[in-house]
Amino acid sequence: MNKEFIAIRWHGRGGQGAITAAKIVAAVAFVSGYAGVVMAPTFGTERRGAPVMTSLKISKTKIYDLSPIETPDIVVVLDHLLLKEADVTHGLKPGGIIVLNTPMAHEFYHFQDYRLATADVTAISVEAGLPHGMVNTGIIGSLEKATNLLGIDLLVSGIEDEFRTRKPTKNSLAAKLAYERTVAGG
Repeated sequence: MNKEFIAIRWHGRGGQGAITAAKIVAAVAFVSGYAGVVMAPTFGTERRGAPVMTSLKISKTKIYDLSPIETPDIVVVLDHLLLKEADVTHGLKPGGIIVLNTPMAHEFYHFQDYRLATADVTAISVEAGLPHGMVNTGIIGSLEKATNLLGIDLLVSGIEDEFRTRKPTKNSLAAKLAYERTVAGG
């Protein structure tokens, strides 16, 4: 993956924490040396369960384009049911990565031209002690396993910092377990 400019589009539902997850990855990217970090959330009516999307651009140099991502390198999907509701792969570059929270086996999915990483982040998050549906910290672990972008230790530190007053160890455990259990490949 070309690490000079990375475009990540996040798809989730209100209440799952997609925007917070992107914010954590953005903060960790910035402190780890990426000078250009731009996050652009896009959502309609703010209600729990409604589809939300956010764009995250990471670059070694300053980014001047603040628009939402049209052609991502990576798509992160916090709810596998969104695959039936939206074309989450729209604009995804050939060879791009799909990071998917799903209870289904990795082999269930057949995305031509893309690399897939899957984990049952919902179950993993509950196992870590988080409320059902709070999958944002777990999906960060899956993203790291799929991309080797920033390092799991830095991301865990960023998660613990973001959630320092709200279950930091449970949130970081969700990320670590998801990192360990993510199946990545064709």
